[in-house]
Amino acid sequence: MKMKHVTALAAGILAAGIAAPAFAQEVLKLPNMSYRTGPFAATGTPHMNGQLDYMTMLNERDGGIGGVRIAFEECETGYNTEKGVECYEKLKSEGALVTQPWSTGITLQVLPRTNVDEIPMFAPGYGFSAMQDGKTFKWAFNPPTSYWDGASMIMQAVADGNLDSLEGKKIAFLHLDHPYGKEPLPLLEAMAGTHGFELLPIPVGLTEMQNQSAQWLQIRRERPDFVIMWGWGAMNAGAITEAVKTRYPMEQFVSVWWGAHEPDLKLVGEQAKGYRALSWNFVDSESKLMQDVKTHVVDAGKSQLNQGAGEFDTTAYQRGILMSVILAEAVEAAQAEAGTPMINQEQLRKGLESVNLDEARLAELGAEEMMAPFAMSCSNHTGHASAWMIEWDGTKFVKVSDLMTADRAVIDPLVEKASADYAAANQPWQMNDDCAE
Repeated sequence: MKMKHVTALAAGILAAGIAAPAFAQEVLKLPNMSYRTGPFAATGTPHMNGQLDYMTMLNERDGGIGGVRIAFEECETGYNTEKGVECYEKLKSEGALVTQPWSTGITLQVLPRTNVDEIPMFAPGYGFSAMQDGKTFKWAFNPPTSYWDGASMIMQAVADGNLDSLEGKKIAFLHLDHPYGKEPLPLLEAMAGTHGFELLPIPVGLTEMQNQSAQWLQIRRERPDFVIMWGWGAMNAGAITEAVKTRYPMEQFVSVWWGAHEPDLKLVGEQAKGYRALSWNFVDSESKLMQDVKTHVVDAGKSQLNQGAGEFDTTAYQRGILMSVILAEAVEAAQAEAGTPMINQEQLRKGLESVNLDEARLAELGAEEMMAPFAMSCSNHTGHASAWMIEWDGTKFVKVSDLMTADRAVIDPLVEKASADYAAANQPWQMNDDCAE
């Protein structure tokens, strides 16, 4: 389904006879779980600012989505799973249309409730990779790409496209000792078995993030051919600093998208030159999308972003913008399909399955250089967008690859098994029998 601009959608709904006063009396409740406090605040905050600012921009520029203003309140979790579950219950009681858990740990805790509470879960670029299976996970979505997609693309990059060239090599997997950090392990272990490289998992505990001397001593001793980092927050800055300190070759140090955080790299500047990260988004501050946010939100004094620190031009802030772009597209699709601006949770779920951010729509939004096209469906709740390898040149990130695509032949069998195991372990489990695909 190709989606129209929100103002056109609002006009169509009005023409259908929906009373205008309803727009003023109602809001679309799209809350977000945030963490502006705690050890992950440095990376969490710019993402939250980006998500919030795009929704604020839609309210200011368009009067919301389909003529209905957006209520985008935040519930602070501090990245704590227990607090996240408390936020979930609070937001559910307030009529939230969506759950945005913002933590793989919280995602895994809330996931069993999705089939009972029937509230769509939106976890853009994070969470349980098997959620791509819409037939099993009817209410869970993790577009535009998953952690298993990301691990596949990273391994292709370090192997220069020939995974068999990794035979006999040693790859360290430096990861947060948390469900998020462990998520790629099944895929990496399968790839190690197939291609004959040694996988060396090196966990970093929550109390070790800023002092990783033990982990980097192990890296110096083991001398891996590559270090793949799956970190977040203070862990990333700590790892980059230790890599520089121990003189680990930066061209052999690669991260998933959460490690593409300019402030962490600016701590060491030129010394981090050659460090790479896979990213499904790329900074384009002059794009129409970002200029609309600047005009209607930032310059208008309605943003919480740190302008003095250059946050507007960061990968994290602009990734947050795109996360809300995806959700707003789902809302608009739901409104169009339901024929009403005041959608419910079931209609938003169907809207998520109808998201189609093709090249034409990205161009219409003014974001064509910021992310790759993708679409979701009843059975595909991830979209599997391509991503770029970006590299730190000493002052900024630059693209150093064409768009890369994950190897579905490796990932899909793992997803099928993980989905079946999850459903069996959580009986009774409601499958999505509506998927005809």
